[in-house]
Amino acid sequence: MKKIVSCLFLFSAIATFAQEAIHFQELPFKDLIAKAKKENKIVFIDAYTSWCGPCKMMERNIFTKKTVGDYYNSNFVNARFDMEKGEGREIAAKFGVRSYPTYLFLNGDGELVSQNFGYMEESMFLSMAQDINSPNNKKGTLKERFEKGEKDPEFLINIMRLNSSSDFDFAKKASERYFENKEKTSELTKDDIGLLLFFLKSSEDKNYKVFTQRKAEIIKFLPEETYREFDNQLKLGKIVEQSIDSQNKKIDDDYFMNMAEPLVGKHDAEVKLNQTKLSYYEQNANFPEYEKAALVYYKNSDAFEPNELLKAAWIFSEHINNPTSLKKAAEWAEKSVMRGETSENTYILAKLYFLTGNKDQAKTYAEMSKKMANQAQKDSTLADTLLNQINSK
Repeated sequence: MKKIVSCLFLFSAIATFAQEAIHFQELPFKDLIAKAKKENKIVFIDAYTSWCGPCKMMERNIFTKKTVGDYYNSNFVNARFDMEKGEGREIAAKFGVRSYPTYLFLNGDGELVSQNFGYMEESMFLSMAQDINSPNNKKGTLKERFEKGEKDPEFLINIMRLNSSSDFDFAKKASERYFENKEKTSELTKDDIGLLLFFLKSSEDKNYKVFTQRKAEIIKFLPEETYREFDNQLKLGKIVEQSIDSQNKKIDDDYFMNMAEPLVGKHDAEVKLNQTKLSYYEQNANFPEYEKAALVYYKNSDAFEPNELLKAAWIFSEHINNPTSLKKAAEWAEKSVMRGETSENTYILAKLYFLTGNKDQAKTYAEMSKKMANQAQKDSTLADTLLNQINSK
């Protein structure tokens, strides 16, 4: 009889515990959004990974609290996704989830309403939810509200913050409205300046007027020399556009230098030209031109960060056949390896050694890459393939 009573007590406790905790619904992503729209609620997604310590602490210590469960179950459609499995991967890519845990709050149109991170105590986790669950966040999509002319500063900042990577043009428009309505008598804050500079890409942007008219406020937080350099880059942006021959997918070096040199000087103009050529020719898969630009730009390789050099070395290893150029790329990769060996940079160096005929070194670094990849539980397929090529020679 005592055993039966104990079991009943245990089952009762488990049932009570389950009722108190957040109820996460096991539905496909599209069904969660449809349910939220139908019920006029916001979707809360706990974006976690299986190895994340703070994620486990939230699950154990916070999601199980009665106050938390009561509020989230009443006001949200709740779900959990492992960001490394199934639909979780698509969600992570779509909303730029890179740290864990991440808390995604979406409206019935699948738009981000808020995105927050990290372990939170009960009171903060509840306060966050109460702020997000305001009527404003349910009265239409962000774009609908924006198109109707909403000017609330917090609303516009939220658009900028949530859309800066997923929909830059929309976020940029929000930044322009934000600064258009920023009173001249209200001084720019450090955060304001950060937003202004982030979304300012050309001297023809609407916010360029704010940048020039409010220089005195900006240089309180930014050295005047940095301000000048930033201004020059904005002015050069238009020259870059005009120097691109889209039909032939080439950059007119002479036009660029003739326009840019009087503005910023020969050295700065040449630097900007080569940076532009590297980016443009990589995007358009014009690797012969990329090769020429890279060899000029990285001539003094000691002036560059090893990771930047490693990217160029990788592109050379994949697309360039010239032995002299490949040896130069191997030197760039060596600088990255000297700073710290990883499965990635040792693989690139191994491949470059192989392509330049240094079979023994290629084998050594390919084996090193494979070992480090296996130890870190990463994919070692590239190193395995390279080792097979080396051993078959």
